[in-house]
Amino acid sequence: MNKVAQLFRHIHIHPLLWIVIAIAVATARFMEVCLMLVIVFVHEMGHAAAASFFSWRIKRITLLPFGGVAEMDEHGNRPLKEEAIVVLAGPIQHIWMLGAAFLLYRGTLIPEDIFLLFFQYNMMILLFNLFPVWPLDGGKLLFLLFSLKKPFPIAHRWALRVSFFFLTGFSLFVLFTSPYNLNVWIVSGFLYFSLYHEWKQRHFVFIRFLLERYYGKKESFRLLKPLQACKDDFLFDVLARFQRGCKHPIQITGQGMDKRMVDENELLHAYFSEKRVTDKIGDLFFTYS
Repeated sequence: MNKVAQLFRHIHIHPLLWIVIAIAVATARFMEVCLMLVIVFVHEMGHAAAASFFSWRIKRITLLPFGGVAEMDEHGNRPLKEEAIVVLAGPIQHIWMLGAAFLLYRGTLIPEDIFLLFFQYNMMILLFNLFPVWPLDGGKLLFLLFSLKKPFPIAHRWALRVSFFFLTGFSLFVLFTSPYNLNVWIVSGFLYFSLYHEWKQRHFVFIRFLLERYYGKKESFRLLKPLQACKDDFLFDVLARFQRGCKHPIQITGQGMDKRMVDENELLHAYFSEKRVTDKIGDLFFTYS
Protein backbone atom coordinates (compact mmCIF):
# COMPACT_ATOMS: atom_id res chain seq x y z
CA MET A 1 0.00 0.00 0.00
CA ASN A 2 2.90 2.30 0.76
CA LYS A 3 4.30 1.77 -2.74
CA VAL A 4 0.94 2.67 -4.28
CA ALA A 5 0.87 5.91 -2.30
CA GLN A 6 4.39 6.71 -3.47
CA LEU A 7 3.35 6.21 -7.10
CA PHE A 8 0.53 8.73 -6.73
CA ARG A 9 2.98 11.27 -5.31
CA HIS A 10 4.88 11.13 -8.61
CA ILE A 11 1.84 12.19 -10.67
CA HIS A 12 2.17 15.56 -12.39
CA ILE A 13 -0.48 17.22 -14.56
CA HIS A 14 0.83 19.38 -17.38
CA PRO A 15 -0.63 22.94 -17.25
CA LEU A 16 -1.88 22.69 -20.83
CA LEU A 17 -4.05 19.74 -19.84
CA TRP A 18 -6.16 22.01 -17.64
CA ILE A 19 -6.78 24.21 -20.69
CA VAL A 20 -7.82 21.17 -22.73
CA ILE A 21 -10.23 20.13 -19.96
CA ALA A 22 -11.70 23.65 -19.81
CA ILE A 23 -12.22 23.66 -23.59
CA ALA A 24 -13.83 20.21 -23.35
CA VAL A 25 -16.29 21.48 -20.74
CA ALA A 26 -17.11 24.53 -22.86
CA THR A 27 -17.69 22.41 -25.99
CA ALA A 28 -19.59 19.57 -24.27
CA ARG A 29 -16.72 17.12 -24.81
CA PHE A 30 -15.98 16.49 -21.16
CA MET A 31 -16.96 12.81 -21.26
CA GLU A 32 -14.59 12.13 -24.17
CA VAL A 33 -11.69 13.82 -22.38
CA CYS A 34 -12.43 11.90 -19.16
CA LEU A 35 -12.35 8.57 -21.00
CA MET A 36 -9.05 9.48 -22.65
CA LEU A 37 -7.55 10.56 -19.32
CA VAL A 38 -8.62 7.35 -17.57
CA ILE A 39 -7.03 5.21 -20.31
CA VAL A 40 -3.81 7.23 -20.39
CA PHE A 41 -3.59 7.31 -16.58
CA VAL A 42 -4.00 3.54 -16.22
CA HIS A 43 -1.50 2.97 -19.05
CA GLU A 44 1.19 5.10 -17.37
CA MET A 45 0.47 3.64 -13.95
CA GLY A 46 1.09 0.22 -15.49
CA HIS A 47 4.61 1.33 -16.43
CA ALA A 48 5.13 2.89 -13.01
CA ALA A 49 3.84 -0.15 -11.09
CA ALA A 50 6.18 -2.50 -12.97
CA ALA A 51 9.09 -0.11 -12.45
CA SER A 52 8.30 0.12 -8.74
CA PHE A 53 8.19 -3.69 -8.51
CA PHE A 54 11.76 -3.83 -9.83
CA SER A 55 12.80 -0.94 -7.52
CA TRP A 56 13.42 1.49 -10.38
CA ARG A 57 13.86 5.16 -9.55
CA ILE A 58 10.72 6.92 -10.76
CA LYS A 59 11.06 10.64 -11.45
CA ARG A 60 7.51 11.59 -12.35
CA ILE A 61 4.34 10.43 -14.11
CA THR A 62 3.14 13.27 -16.32
CA LEU A 63 -0.31 13.53 -17.89
CA LEU A 64 -0.10 15.55 -21.10
CA PRO A 65 -2.84 17.04 -23.33
CA PHE A 66 -2.21 14.27 -25.89
CA GLY A 67 -1.02 11.38 -23.73
CA GLY A 68 1.29 10.69 -20.83
CA VAL A 69 4.83 9.72 -19.92
CA ALA A 70 6.35 7.82 -17.00
CA GLU A 71 9.89 9.14 -16.52
CA MET A 72 12.47 6.87 -14.91
CA ASP A 73 15.87 7.79 -13.53
CA GLU A 74 17.46 4.76 -15.17
CA HIS A 75 20.00 4.84 -18.00
CA GLY A 76 20.05 1.50 -19.74
CA ASN A 77 21.79 -0.75 -17.23
CA ARG A 78 18.84 -2.78 -16.08
CA PRO A 79 18.41 -6.34 -17.46
CA LEU A 80 16.81 -6.25 -20.92
CA LYS A 81 14.07 -8.66 -19.85
CA GLU A 82 13.26 -6.38 -16.93
CA GLU A 83 13.11 -3.32 -19.18
CA ALA A 84 10.86 -5.16 -21.63
CA ILE A 85 8.43 -5.99 -18.83
CA VAL A 86 8.31 -2.33 -17.73
CA VAL A 87 7.69 -1.16 -21.31
CA LEU A 88 5.00 -3.79 -21.98
CA ALA A 89 3.30 -3.16 -18.63
CA GLY A 90 1.64 -0.09 -20.16
CA PRO A 91 0.06 -1.71 -23.24
CA ILE A 92 -1.04 -4.74 -21.21
CA GLN A 93 -3.38 -2.52 -19.17
CA HIS A 94 -5.52 -1.97 -22.26
CA ILE A 95 -6.51 -5.65 -22.31
CA TRP A 96 -8.09 -5.76 -18.87
CA MET A 97 -9.59 -2.28 -19.32
CA LEU A 98 -11.37 -3.48 -22.45
CA GLY A 99 -12.57 -6.61 -20.66
CA ALA A 100 -13.84 -4.59 -17.70
CA ALA A 101 -15.67 -2.16 -19.99
CA PHE A 102 -17.30 -5.07 -21.84
CA LEU A 103 -18.51 -6.61 -18.57
CA LEU A 104 -19.93 -3.27 -17.45
CA TYR A 105 -21.70 -2.92 -20.79
CA ARG A 106 -23.10 -6.45 -20.65
CA GLY A 107 -24.28 -5.77 -17.13
CA THR A 108 -26.07 -2.62 -18.39
CA LEU A 109 -23.98 -0.47 -16.06
CA ILE A 110 -22.77 1.72 -18.92
CA PRO A 111 -24.65 2.60 -22.13
CA GLU A 112 -23.63 1.29 -25.54
CA ASP A 113 -22.38 4.65 -26.86
CA ILE A 114 -19.99 5.06 -23.91
CA PHE A 115 -18.70 1.51 -24.34
CA LEU A 116 -18.11 1.98 -28.07
CA LEU A 117 -16.35 5.29 -27.46
CA PHE A 118 -14.16 3.71 -24.75
CA PHE A 119 -13.39 0.78 -27.05
CA GLN A 120 -12.37 3.15 -29.85
CA TYR A 121 -10.13 5.29 -27.62
CA ASN A 122 -8.64 2.26 -25.90
CA MET A 123 -7.62 0.58 -29.16
CA MET A 124 -6.42 3.85 -30.66
CA ILE A 125 -4.08 4.58 -27.72
CA LEU A 126 -2.87 0.96 -27.60
CA LEU A 127 -1.99 0.80 -31.30
CA PHE A 128 -0.48 4.28 -31.26
CA ASN A 129 1.82 3.44 -28.34
CA LEU A 130 3.04 0.28 -30.07
CA PHE A 131 4.01 2.27 -33.16
CA PRO A 132 7.83 1.83 -33.57
CA VAL A 133 8.72 5.47 -32.99
CA TRP A 134 10.78 6.85 -30.11
CA PRO A 135 9.74 7.74 -27.37
CA LEU A 136 6.58 5.61 -27.70
CA ASP A 137 6.54 2.12 -26.21
CA GLY A 138 7.08 0.64 -29.66
CA GLY A 139 10.20 2.77 -30.09
CA LYS A 140 11.56 1.65 -26.73
CA LEU A 141 10.96 -1.99 -27.68
CA LEU A 142 12.81 -1.28 -30.92
CA PHE A 143 15.78 0.01 -28.91
CA LEU A 144 15.72 -3.14 -26.76
CA LEU A 145 15.60 -5.32 -29.87
CA PHE A 146 18.68 -3.66 -31.36
CA SER A 147 20.39 -3.88 -27.96
CA LEU A 148 20.27 -7.68 -28.04
CA LYS A 149 23.10 -7.76 -30.58
CA LYS A 150 24.49 -4.24 -30.90
CA PRO A 151 26.56 -1.97 -28.60
CA PHE A 152 24.63 0.75 -26.81
CA PRO A 153 25.45 3.73 -29.10
CA ILE A 154 24.81 1.75 -32.31
CA ALA A 155 21.52 0.33 -31.00
CA HIS A 156 20.46 3.82 -29.90
CA ARG A 157 21.26 5.41 -33.28
CA TRP A 158 19.51 2.65 -35.20
CA ALA A 159 16.41 2.92 -33.01
CA LEU A 160 16.22 6.66 -33.73
CA ARG A 161 16.82 6.22 -37.46
CA VAL A 162 14.17 3.55 -37.83
CA SER A 163 11.80 5.68 -35.74
CA PHE A 164 12.35 8.61 -38.10
CA PHE A 165 11.67 6.35 -41.09
CA PHE A 166 8.36 5.08 -39.67
CA LEU A 167 7.27 8.54 -38.51
CA THR A 168 8.00 10.04 -41.93
CA GLY A 169 6.03 7.23 -43.60
CA PHE A 170 3.14 7.87 -41.23
CA SER A 171 3.28 11.62 -41.91
CA LEU A 172 3.17 11.06 -45.66
CA PHE A 173 0.19 8.74 -45.21
CA VAL A 174 -1.66 11.38 -43.17
CA LEU A 175 -0.74 14.06 -45.71
CA PHE A 176 -2.52 12.17 -48.47
CA THR A 177 -5.44 10.76 -46.46
CA SER A 178 -6.26 13.34 -43.78
CA PRO A 179 -4.21 16.51 -44.34
CA TYR A 180 -6.42 18.74 -42.15
CA ASN A 181 -6.35 16.59 -39.01
CA LEU A 182 -4.76 19.10 -36.63
CA ASN A 183 -4.50 16.67 -33.69
CA VAL A 184 -2.44 14.20 -35.70
CA TRP A 185 -0.08 16.93 -36.89
CA ILE A 186 0.42 18.20 -33.34
CA VAL A 187 1.30 14.70 -32.12
CA SER A 188 3.55 14.12 -35.14
CA GLY A 189 5.31 17.41 -34.47
CA PHE A 190 5.89 16.41 -30.86
CA LEU A 191 7.36 13.06 -31.96
CA TYR A 192 9.64 14.75 -34.51
CA PHE A 193 10.84 17.15 -31.83
CA SER A 194 11.44 14.26 -29.40
CA LEU A 195 13.45 12.40 -32.04
CA TYR A 196 15.49 15.49 -32.86
CA HIS A 197 16.20 16.18 -29.19
CA GLU A 198 17.17 12.56 -28.52
CA TRP A 199 19.46 12.55 -31.56
CA LYS A 200 21.19 15.76 -30.44
CA GLN A 201 21.62 14.30 -26.96
CA ARG A 202 22.78 10.84 -28.09
CA HIS A 203 26.37 11.36 -26.89
CA PHE A 204 25.20 12.49 -23.44
CA VAL A 205 22.75 9.56 -23.30
CA PHE A 206 25.69 7.22 -23.89
CA ILE A 207 27.82 8.97 -21.25
CA ARG A 208 24.96 8.61 -18.73
CA PHE A 209 24.84 4.92 -19.62
CA LEU A 210 28.56 4.59 -18.88
CA LEU A 211 28.31 6.63 -15.67
CA GLU A 212 25.44 4.51 -14.42
CA ARG A 213 27.47 1.45 -15.31
CA TYR A 214 30.44 2.77 -13.35
CA TYR A 215 28.64 4.04 -10.26
CA GLY A 216 25.46 1.96 -10.37
CA LYS A 217 24.56 -1.57 -9.42
CA LYS A 218 26.84 -4.34 -10.70
CA GLU A 219 24.82 -7.42 -9.73
CA SER A 220 22.36 -6.97 -12.62
CA PHE A 221 24.83 -8.25 -15.24
CA ARG A 222 24.19 -11.92 -15.97
CA LEU A 223 25.93 -12.30 -19.33
CA LEU A 224 29.72 -12.26 -19.61
CA LYS A 225 30.85 -11.05 -23.05
CA PRO A 226 34.61 -10.55 -23.46
CA LEU A 227 35.80 -7.84 -25.86
CA GLN A 228 38.95 -8.05 -27.97
CA ALA A 229 40.97 -4.83 -28.03
CA CYS A 230 44.29 -3.88 -29.60
CA LYS A 231 46.76 -1.90 -27.48
CA ASP A 232 46.52 0.93 -30.06
CA ASP A 233 42.72 1.25 -29.71
CA PHE A 234 41.55 4.42 -28.03
CA LEU A 235 39.81 4.05 -24.68
CA PHE A 236 36.55 5.67 -25.80
CA ASP A 237 36.37 3.44 -28.91
CA VAL A 238 36.46 0.38 -26.66
CA LEU A 239 33.84 1.87 -24.31
CA ALA A 240 31.64 2.51 -27.36
CA ARG A 241 31.48 -1.27 -27.84
CA PHE A 242 29.83 -1.82 -24.46
CA GLN A 243 26.48 -3.57 -24.71
CA ARG A 244 23.42 -3.42 -22.49
CA GLY A 245 22.96 -6.32 -20.10
CA CYS A 246 26.54 -7.59 -20.54
CA LYS A 247 29.66 -7.54 -18.39
CA HIS A 248 32.78 -6.96 -20.49
CA PRO A 249 36.22 -8.23 -19.54
CA ILE A 250 38.62 -6.70 -22.08
CA GLN A 251 41.31 -8.85 -23.63
CA ILE A 252 44.24 -6.68 -24.76
CA THR A 253 46.47 -7.88 -27.58
CA GLY A 254 49.35 -6.21 -29.38
CA GLN A 255 52.63 -6.80 -31.10
CA GLY A 256 55.42 -7.66 -28.69
CA MET A 257 53.16 -8.24 -25.67
CA ASP A 258 51.27 -11.12 -24.12
CA LYS A 259 47.48 -11.16 -23.99
CA ARG A 260 46.21 -9.55 -20.83
CA MET A 261 42.73 -9.22 -19.34
CA VAL A 262 41.46 -5.92 -17.97
CA ASP A 263 38.20 -5.51 -16.08
CA GLU A 264 35.74 -3.06 -17.64
CA ASN A 265 35.57 -1.06 -14.45
CA GLU A 266 39.25 -0.24 -14.77
CA LEU A 267 38.52 1.38 -18.14
CA LEU A 268 35.56 3.28 -16.71
CA HIS A 269 37.67 4.42 -13.76
CA ALA A 270 40.39 5.66 -16.11
CA TYR A 271 37.85 7.54 -18.24
CA PHE A 272 35.75 9.17 -15.51
CA SER A 273 37.99 9.40 -12.46
CA GLU A 274 41.42 9.83 -14.01
CA LYS A 275 40.12 11.80 -17.04
CA ARG A 276 42.29 9.82 -19.44
CA VAL A 277 39.84 10.42 -22.27
CA THR A 278 42.39 10.45 -25.10
CA ASP A 279 44.54 7.52 -23.97
CA LYS A 280 44.98 4.27 -25.82
CA ILE A 281 44.32 0.88 -24.28
CA GLY A 282 48.05 0.14 -24.33
CA ASP A 283 48.66 3.15 -22.06
CA LEU A 284 46.18 1.73 -19.56
CA PHE A 285 47.79 -1.68 -19.73
CA PHE A 286 51.04 -0.31 -18.43
CA THR A 287 49.11 1.58 -15.77
CA TYR A 288 47.43 -1.54 -14.44
CA SER A 289 50.26 -4.04 -14.94
